[in-house]
Amino acid sequence: MRGVPGSGESEIVLIPLDEPGLERLLEAAVADAEPAEVMPPVEGPAGWTEARREAFLAFHRRRSLNPDTAIETTWVVEVDGRVRGAARLRPVSGRAALEVEAGVWLGRSARGRGIGRKVTAVLLDAARDGGAAKFVATTTVDNAAAQRLLSGAGAELDVRGTEIDAHLDF
Repeated sequence: MRGVPGSGESEIVLIPLDEPGLERLLEAAVADAEPAEVMPPVEGPAGWTEARREAFLAFHRRRSLNPDTAIETTWVVEVDGRVRGAARLRPVSGRAALEVEAGVWLGRSARGRGIGRKVTAVLLDAARDGGAAKFVATTTVDNAAAQRLLSGAGAELDVRGTEIDAHLDF
């Protein structure tokens, strides 16, 4: 998927995750994000330990690359030819209408530049094109940028303790 840049804007491309892309994604995460920002917690010392790197790879292989266990579609977010993060859509089972859960993470150096807004727009289009009736996402009460992004996309925000659920019906 390609985001179309305007005059003077960065080119943002979403590339379907594959093994070479996963290696590039790990490199970007290690260079520009904390592990807790991009993956589930792993026991052990802080930082990008070897165990945490292996867990990152295993997490994405299990959720996106292995046909027997995949539950979501993941894309590498590339900005001007550099990997800057990831985006994903996951169908939510057990619902009457197709509902998709979205997730995006961007490295620290890519934040605050409108990239998340553009990636979210591409995910919304992909969800609609895939027949989704509802788009959902979850963030925390501390993540004001994600709250602005989601409400700016038209989602309703519901606070549940320290988490915020966003819902957008198509």
